[in-house]
Amino acid sequence: MRSLNSQPPSEQAGPRDPTEESTPAGVVGARIRLYRKERGLTLRGLASRAGLSIGFLSQVERGISSIGLTALGSVAKALDHSVADFFDAGTSSPDGTVEALPRHFTLTRAEMATTQYVSGQQTYRMLSDRGPELVLEPMMVHIAPGGRRENPYGHSGEEFAYVISGELLYEVEGVEHRLRPGDSVHLRSSVPHQMYNDTDSVTTVVSVVTPRLF
Repeated sequence: MRSLNSQPPSEQAGPRDPTEESTPAGVVGARIRLYRKERGLTLRGLASRAGLSIGFLSQVERGISSIGLTALGSVAKALDHSVADFFDAGTSSPDGTVEALPRHFTLTRAEMATTQYVSGQQTYRMLSDRGPELVLEPMMVHIAPGGRRENPYGHSGEEFAYVISGELLYEVEGVEHRLRPGDSVHLRSSVPHQMYNDTDSVTTVVSVVTPRLF
């Protein structure tokens, strides 16, 4: 009989590249592992709570695979953390000032530096500050070519994506749609979906999701 403190083979740590945790994917994976252990969860327990496979989470924790923002949202919820906790701190306005605005309104100037997060092939730049009474999460997403193609994944809420430049494969319910500049997709996020850049250039997308991820 296996002891309560032992872990299944898929959860045992293998050889680690010392540079893993210095990469964006490695930083996110290291924090998932840290927060999981703080809560006393095994990979199996976290995978069950987040609706993801043990093997995939193991690769993410070791920096071998990146994790999409929506899947990370499920992991964050399972670990009682915000998505932002898994990334390095972002930036604020260059002069450090913030305009006093109502709770139902935010204003982001073109010259203001905005918060940015990197996860694997995808870089997310937030397009607005947080408004306590606002529910949308608008982002500019830069998707580099290649990387690991994720399994289709469903979650709560809605999402919208509008391609600014490049091309993007967007799979919805097992059907692939190639999006080009000017194309958009809007769906209820509970429908299994995933996106992938199979070209050799960076694709830029304006994405709006709900509920908030950060």
